[in-house]
Amino acid sequence: MTGFAVVDDGFSLDGRPFRLLSGALHYFRVHEAQWTHRLAMLRAMGLNCVETYVPWNLHEPSPGVLRDVGALGRFLDAARGAGLLAVVRPGPYICAEWENGGLPAWVTGRYGRRVRTRDAGYTAAVARWFGELLPQVAERQVTAGGPVVMVQVENEYGSYGSDLVYLEELAALVRRCGVTVPLFTSDGPEDHMLSGGSVPGVLATANFGSGAREGFGVLRRHRPHGPLMCMEFWCGWFGQWGVEPVVRDAAGAAEELREILECGASVNVYMAHGGTSFAGWAGANRSGPLQDGALLPTVTSYDYDAPVDEYGRATPKFWALREVLAEYAEGPLPDPPPAPAGLAGPVRVSLSEGAPLSGVLAALGDPESGPHGVPPTFEDLGVDRGLVRYEVRVPGPRRPYPLGVAGLRDRAVVYVDGVRAGVLTEEDHTLPEPVAGPARVELWVESLGRVNYGPRLGESKGITGGVLHERQFLHGVRARALRLDAFGEPGAVEGVPFGDVREAGPTGLFRGYAELSGTAGAGHAGLRLPGWTRGFAWVNGFCLGRYWSAGPQHTLYVPGPVLREGTNEVWVLELEGAGGPVLELGPGVPVREG
Repeated sequence: MTGFAVVDDGFSLDGRPFRLLSGALHYFRVHEAQWTHRLAMLRAMGLNCVETYVPWNLHEPSPGVLRDVGALGRFLDAARGAGLLAVVRPGPYICAEWENGGLPAWVTGRYGRRVRTRDAGYTAAVARWFGELLPQVAERQVTAGGPVVMVQVENEYGSYGSDLVYLEELAALVRRCGVTVPLFTSDGPEDHMLSGGSVPGVLATANFGSGAREGFGVLRRHRPHGPLMCMEFWCGWFGQWGVEPVVRDAAGAAEELREILECGASVNVYMAHGGTSFAGWAGANRSGPLQDGALLPTVTSYDYDAPVDEYGRATPKFWALREVLAEYAEGPLPDPPPAPAGLAGPVRVSLSEGAPLSGVLAALGDPESGPHGVPPTFEDLGVDRGLVRYEVRVPGPRRPYPLGVAGLRDRAVVYVDGVRAGVLTEEDHTLPEPVAGPARVELWVESLGRVNYGPRLGESKGITGGVLHERQFLHGVRARALRLDAFGEPGAVEGVPFGDVREAGPTGLFRGYAELSGTAGAGHAGLRLPGWTRGFAWVNGFCLGRYWSAGPQHTLYVPGPVLREGTNEVWVLELEGAGGPVLELGPGVPVREG
């Protein structure tokens, strides 16, 4: 017998009993030039397998427009070259603290609450996507000499719904796309989650961070036989803007891992290496037991307090988990590869040019839309990441009344007759000072990340209600989008009307330069923006992601392959309040260290 199989209460590989010792590493959160190093770190930690999600929205940003779908195949080839097996979790929903849980905004905008159900329109869109994606997985299954040993059906579905017809149809679709290795589901170890998310004939696994014996006990009530596996052993946690980072003790994590393995189970360490949610792809959650409270956007760093930190370095947790895993290895573990080197010291980034947001929008924005009776949402405009300028007029003459926004998602900087009047949020959605008419109102609205988990998945962004003057809706709204993707086009900023930074206002696009020498061996750098408020940053055209003075993240990770010998170009898109003209490129520290 060859290949990978579910046998009795365990797994077998080429006919021999086998325990999966896997670690999560998302190819889309690591610069491709660094995959080999990070995979070698997993091997050195004692793992024999790597697990990755696949974000649909990254690869199909608009219907039928595909972008680098082959990245998954290249990553699987790299895993095989590193001597690792692979577990693939293609979704279509992945959670992963990723924008919209990996679902494209055009899908949730079109199908709304019908996503993740048996709805024919939604499942047809999934079928088209899987038809593009899964052949490269099928070609790399272990039976064909590749690394892929298991493929997931959906993701933590029992935390969301109970449409078992949908799950069964999805499993059948995966099979029709050529996948023959074992399929699995993964859910929390609770009765409603396992009963809502499991599929007859498909392996069920559990996700938890502690209490392995109790968790597996719940799983056994639902599946008396079959392999035990913790598909997500949460050895750390993700960060959220404005919230102190969560750090987990290395010794405690190692003991919880030991308990999983003593149960005879397989494991996937989530995350083994977290990486970074570049280019504004970080998602968000909602507070409260029903996830119906305040929006909690996820930070750019996905360090996750993982054993291999955001910068690719071994942490004390790495060595603690390695000590446990070594007891289950078939032979001596390889030494870790050399630690990536950061810049030798801090380097100044001098910002010399600036352009107002209006000029940036004129150069890079979509065509203006409207006037509209009802403000269009981001989904109406086909916008995933970025911001939209809404413009509306207050009729007059009329005396001052409160001006606010109903259904604001997520944050708006408001100008009245060209003068900044305040910053509005979902909770604080009325300007502090009343507005008289006639007046011209601009609202620059930014999405802070779409919800990636829970019943609020797929909610719209932008102005989802309307602009109100007293209790009266203001109609005739015009809208113009500024997409983050626009900055990635070749020669994107050539048409931006830059001027002297000393004459630039508090918001807009700022450009500067840093001179670097000896960067050929640099594995990383960190960009700090002291005094800057909120926005996005790029180095040599590569979008590092969102920065925000709310913390806890104060340094943006810069992959070494992005850096150049000599002159390096830095852009900063500031949306609320610029700081001084000097930034700093330095060795960098992960978010867990401030």
